[in-house]
Amino acid sequence: MNLQSDDFELFAAPRRFAQDGAQLQDRWKELQRQAHPDRFAAQGAAAQRVAMQWSVRINEAYQRLKDPLKRAAYLCELHGSPIRAEDNTAMPAQFLMQQMQWREALEEAQSAADLDALEDDMQAARRAAIGRLKTLIDQQQDWSGAAREVRALMFIARFAQGIEQRQGQLQQ
Repeated sequence: MNLQSDDFELFAAPRRFAQDGAQLQDRWKELQRQAHPDRFAAQGAAAQRVAMQWSVRINEAYQRLKDPLKRAAYLCELHGSPIRAEDNTAMPAQFLMQQMQWREALEEAQSAADLDALEDDMQAARRAAIGRLKTLIDQQQDWSGAAREVRALMFIARFAQGIEQRQGQLQQ
């Protein structure tokens, strides 16, 4: 193990979007077992500190690899197409129209059924975006296209939070 390895090297996983979640989890458990600070208790405080750094690094990598959005963003960055969501909000016109319709529908939602329908629509859009990411990354290696899709997926994730908040408001 090397602290400078990228997440895929650390997890001995192929550098692609499609991943086997069970294999990632198994590898995470194995790495955590190997790096657990208690295993280094007899070697002193310095060895335990290094083990703690490893544990943190392993957890960060696992969180990034198991989440499709984070994994796609990481792959884009590894291939020279950073997401830059803070200063690049360019989206296709069709997606911008979808965003406006969803926001209006969210504001106008008056019942749990309205929100459930909106959530179903949002989940279908999320699944479609993840499918496009798989194609853009694993088949086409279109990193700028994948970065645009990641930005769209980031909006969908924020919109999902908006739906949850609205559901909470309706329950009060």
